[in-house]
Amino acid sequence: MSDNTPDELHVARPHPVGANGRPIRKDEIEIPERGLYVESWMPERRSRRRPLLFIHGELTGSWIWERYLSYFASRGWEGHALNLRNHFWSEATDIASVSFDDYVDDVVAVMDKLGYNAVAVGHGMGGLLALKAAERHSVSAVVLLDSELPRDLRPAVRRHELRDIPDVYGRDLIGWETLPEKLQRDNRDLTIADIVRLQHLFGQKPHDSGLAKREILEGVPIDRSRLSGVPMLVVGAGLDGTSSATGAERLADWLGGTYEPFGAHSHYGLVIGESSYQQVADGVRGFLESHRM
Repeated sequence: MSDNTPDELHVARPHPVGANGRPIRKDEIEIPERGLYVESWMPERRSRRRPLLFIHGELTGSWIWERYLSYFASRGWEGHALNLRNHFWSEATDIASVSFDDYVDDVVAVMDKLGYNAVAVGHGMGGLLALKAAERHSVSAVVLLDSELPRDLRPAVRRHELRDIPDVYGRDLIGWETLPEKLQRDNRDLTIADIVRLQHLFGQKPHDSGLAKREILEGVPIDRSRLSGVPMLVVGAGLDGTSSATGAERLADWLGGTYEPFGAHSHYGLVIGESSYQQVADGVRGFLESHRM
């Protein structure tokens, strides 16, 4: 990790052991001028492995990466999970005016802190943010977990779909304002405890940008020439249909990347599922090791 001034990097809450029992520690990165907070989990001993930058999707935050942070830190990787503006521990802002490019600026600002050898790992909207940020900032690799698709791969959006998105939206818009038992029927790889935790951390009040969501639906362009030579892993979830495995396979082909499907995993089960995340994390680790990262 690149050098940081004392007010940007602080040793925080101790966390003595990781997913496989190896000691880890927690740090944090703050970018005060942007109001951003990055949660970092570090191996007990520094290694030559590439730092991992975890980029969350809509309505979530660094909390969704907790199991990945523990998993990778206990195996020698430092992991940094950013919170986009107005999400979790980052500062509140006028979210209705925040564009997709504003979120990209947040990701690039954290990449600047980490240096030029980080691996960008994005989930959902975070996958599209990872690709767009990698156009502007050198990265070692990109890992996309059930990513939103770029403009070239998206179907044409209907105007009423855009009108139906409020300026600020919450969990009701993504279908998570309902009974946990109903959600579990659609997300069979999640436990009731996983689902209740997700609902709680999505928040009671709307807090994500409708403007950014409309821009994603209309199509965010990605310049593949700027990503030439960057190793790519595209992971598809097939269980809940949030973003189909077919779309993930098309994305991998379009990027010239490696495709790995998880047909028994849901969109959130890929990352947060108590009994499902490790299979995906094992796949990501295999990709990193195969590229000596």
